Amino acid sequence: MTDTEALRATPLRALHQELGGRLVDFAGWELPVQYEGVIAEHTWCRSSAALFDVSHMGVVELRPGAGSGGVAAVAEALEAVTPAAVTSLEPGRQRYALLTTDEGGIIDDLMVTNRGDHLVAVVNASRRDVDLAHLRERLGATGVEVIERTDVALLALQGPRAVDALARLVPTAAGLVFMDHVIVADGATLPNGTVTGPLGVARSGYTGEDGFELTVAADRADALARALLAQPEVRPAGLGARDTLRLEAGLPLYGHDIDLITSPIEADLAWSIPKRRRDDGRFPGAARIRAELADGPSRRRVGLSVEGRRPVRDGAALRTVDGAPAGTVTSGGYGPTVEAPVAMGYVPAALAGEGQILIADVRGTDVSVCVSPLPFTPHRYVRGAK
Repeated sequence: MTDTEALRATPLRALHQELGGRLVDFAGWELPVQYEGVIAEHTWCRSSAALFDVSHMGVVELRPGAGSGGVAAVAEALEAVTPAAVTSLEPGRQRYALLTTDEGGIIDDLMVTNRGDHLVAVVNASRRDVDLAHLRERLGATGVEVIERTDVALLALQGPRAVDALARLVPTAAGLVFMDHVIVADGATLPNGTVTGPLGVARSGYTGEDGFELTVAADRADALARALLAQPEVRPAGLGARDTLRLEAGLPLYGHDIDLITSPIEADLAWSIPKRRRDDGRFPGAARIRAELADGPSRRRVGLSVEGRRPVRDGAALRTVDGAPAGTVTSGGYGPTVEAPVAMGYVPAALAGEGQILIADVRGTDVSVCVSPLPFTPHRYVRGAK
């Protein structure tokens, strides 16, 4: 972003300022990096419930055009640009997916929801323009309408007490399980007796904790956020805690752990490609992805436990104890829950075994790291039989 370009603001900007949030530039958006402090907000999320403003993320509706065959045709069209299974996605459910290049790299990772008569994709803020152009180019010829929704806000309520807080305002939330999605027509009942209007409620998130992601009209977002913050379990949290939470949970961040040259198999995301899609191979980059599934990739994303207290940040070069190049750290920092520095990075497949000792170069200082299983902190999603 240049000095002459203004940062974009979410509908909650005034609330962030009121709460003392320290606002920073994130992908062209002015967002709070912290309020009370990253460690305090991280710890509160792990023990109670934290509210994040994620309205910078892109919300894209994929709707059937006239005579296009309905939502089934939309799902089929989207399946042609992702290795995920979309045609089997049931109404009221959502799924993690990847947009892949023809060469097998990753354009973006996203969440896809089946809302019954159309699909919704939530994409990363830094990739929204790229994703919109890509989807319009690839899906436009099929008659699918690609519509960016700029009139909604997204809130993420995360943590083991999130369900207690949200269920007071939206009783339906208590009956959802991980990856369920529902539209509550009357929205959330606020403490003053009013309602927010239609509210999208998904039991999902990117912290490794149980929680919910809420879609609400932009002009109702402030009222909803204040109602949630009025609950005794809930405190606000910023981008700093969101990053440490997802790092401990072993979840990749676009532009750090995944990008245009990284394949889903290298990134340890093969689980997002079901057998049917592996077999049919009708998605961009299938030749590379299927070859890596069969023979293994040349490098892999791994967890890295750090010896000592000094964090190892993204960009740090890795080498073997004998001095041979051994990859790069892509995400790293202090993990408040594990009470130690943790990191993720890419190493040659031959060095990806658990327990492998490597050396990270941290500004000229050697720091020993050990290849470790992900996640560092167990996921606590509430799963059901679906």
